[in-house]
Amino acid sequence: MARKALILVEGHRGNGPLHIQAAQRLGLRSITLAADPAQYGYLAAERSEAIRVDTDNLDALIRECSRLRATYDIAGITGFAGDDESVPATVGKLCRHFDLPGPNPASIERCCDKFVQRRALAEAGVPVPAYRVAANATEVESFATEIGLPVILKPALGSGSIGVRLCRNLHELAEHTAYLLGGKHLWRSSPRILVEEFAQGPHYSIDIMGDEVIGIAALDFGPPPHFVYRELTYPAVLTEDKHNRIADVSLSCLRALSLGWGPTNVELRWTRRGPVVIEVNPRLPGSPAPELVQLAYGVDLVTEHIKLVIGAEWNLHKSHSQTAVARFLVPDRDGTLDWIGGNSRAAAVPGVAEVNFYVAPKTPIVRTSDYRDFIGHVTAASPNLAQTKAALQRAVDLIDWTIIPLPNLGE
Repeated sequence: MARKALILVEGHRGNGPLHIQAAQRLGLRSITLAADPAQYGYLAAERSEAIRVDTDNLDALIRECSRLRATYDIAGITGFAGDDESVPATVGKLCRHFDLPGPNPASIERCCDKFVQRRALAEAGVPVPAYRVAANATEVESFATEIGLPVILKPALGSGSIGVRLCRNLHELAEHTAYLLGGKHLWRSSPRILVEEFAQGPHYSIDIMGDEVIGIAALDFGPPPHFVYRELTYPAVLTEDKHNRIADVSLSCLRALSLGWGPTNVELRWTRRGPVVIEVNPRLPGSPAPELVQLAYGVDLVTEHIKLVIGAEWNLHKSHSQTAVARFLVPDRDGTLDWIGGNSRAAAVPGVAEVNFYVAPKTPIVRTSDYRDFIGHVTAASPNLAQTKAALQRAVDLIDWTIIPLPNLGE
């Protein structure tokens, strides 16, 4: 009898190992198809099979999966969004080709384009910031003036806060427009810039499986004008009314975008006019969010997602209630990481669940003001928020690193 296999399209620094480990617990062999498997160091560490294939080429993926079917019983196919968020749509097309459970690729593609997504949400009456889409600097300035400063500028395609900036005046607007259009930002298609109202208020991240809201987290950022995550807290401290309104608006996004199969992550802000949706992502949130959900509620999002992918029955029952928080480690300068340590002492603090460094000594540090700036994270959990945050702070205080500045080429 052929062994059952789970096909993973591309990889993910955090969620990749979680999927491989969960697949193993479910008796599945995981096989990763990637354009460059070597970039995912965990594949070797997990001794997981990887095959090089052009993941931008659907026909190439179909050929490779067809070849694998001669050896394995392919139980399911899933994958991980890259910087352009295109992989989930490709996964949906693969699943349809092989008659496997999967998301609707047309719905996924509608979400990947932030302008198309915004328009669909607005037409369905979902509250979103005022927005326009611009193709050049003249349009950017005109639309920003029309909406009113401050505004957010972001690429219409992309993820991880790449290319996203708050522009508080015309100088910052012109500066970031020049950055986006001047060759420094990588565009996979013709440049389109979303110009949107800055929705001000607390930021929340909502995790949905199917049509069930699993958790609502509070998301804190570092200092503006960029949006680099600093802390993630499950559950967010909310009144019952706010919780219900956030859940209702999040579920209305599914109806507006024809989603509802598998995982969805919604980000919104609570403004003077209530919840305003910033974006909808038709996928699991990135690590450490799934781990925090498990710590807070006892729901293993990754395992339950894989069960859905292979056609098994999932279990979204919440087995306990705790407060779980992640703090992201972000350097304050560019240079070369000379040393990083304190992880074992930090991990020994009562209540700390994980200390994870993403980088090793001698790694170049070049900040990009997005998720790529993270060099690690610490998570903690306990019965209440104050206790969790105290443990987290004790652990973070035990971690230290040294960055050797880059030489000043002007000297």
